[in-house]
Amino acid sequence: MTGSRFDRLGGLFKRHGHRVYPGWVRDLFSLFVLRLSRGARLLDLGGGTGLLASWAQKHRPDLELWVADPSEGMLAYVEDGVHAVQARAEALPFEDGYFHAVAIGEALHHFQDVGRALDEVARVLGPSGKVWVYDYDPRPLPGRMVRFLERLWGEPASFLPPDRLQAMLEERGFRSHLQQRGFRYVLVAEFKEKASGRSSPSV
Repeated sequence: MTGSRFDRLGGLFKRHGHRVYPGWVRDLFSLFVLRLSRGARLLDLGGGTGLLASWAQKHRPDLELWVADPSEGMLAYVEDGVHAVQARAEALPFEDGYFHAVAIGEALHHFQDVGRALDEVARVLGPSGKVWVYDYDPRPLPGRMVRFLERLWGEPASFLPPDRLQAMLEERGFRSHLQQRGFRYVLVAEFKEKASGRSSPSV
């Protein structure tokens, strides 16, 4: 997201951001969170007000939760107990392998460089790291309309068809599973293999 563009919208997103998540998407996220190991570190990337982190907190208070977003105004609404970091997806201020999981909810299309952002996701994930992505397929008519409106608003509108995103994740060592209804899709991915190692965040 472009930080300055969203700085004044934190309150609006805090009150209404959940509306872009249908029930089946929320159920899939809950399942993703419940399957994480005890005390796992989860990054809500491009998370704005930290909606996904707040849902994760309710399901799993044992998790170490972080939100990274370029908008200071959005991060001001992150829940207590969740770490907030002002950062772009393409340049995350964390050490290699720190997180066990990364969630990207309705944010991938805001990234300026999706490939570079996915490189960063792969870098900050540890062995057997997991990724959860919710976004819109730009090929059906509703997806094309959303992309058109985003571009009118000056956003990158980097919407990827799910098969393209799967291929990009495969190139970075992930295997993935797709669920799609209409123009909405959820992609869950996990490292096929990665060298072990643990470090601390540099924030």
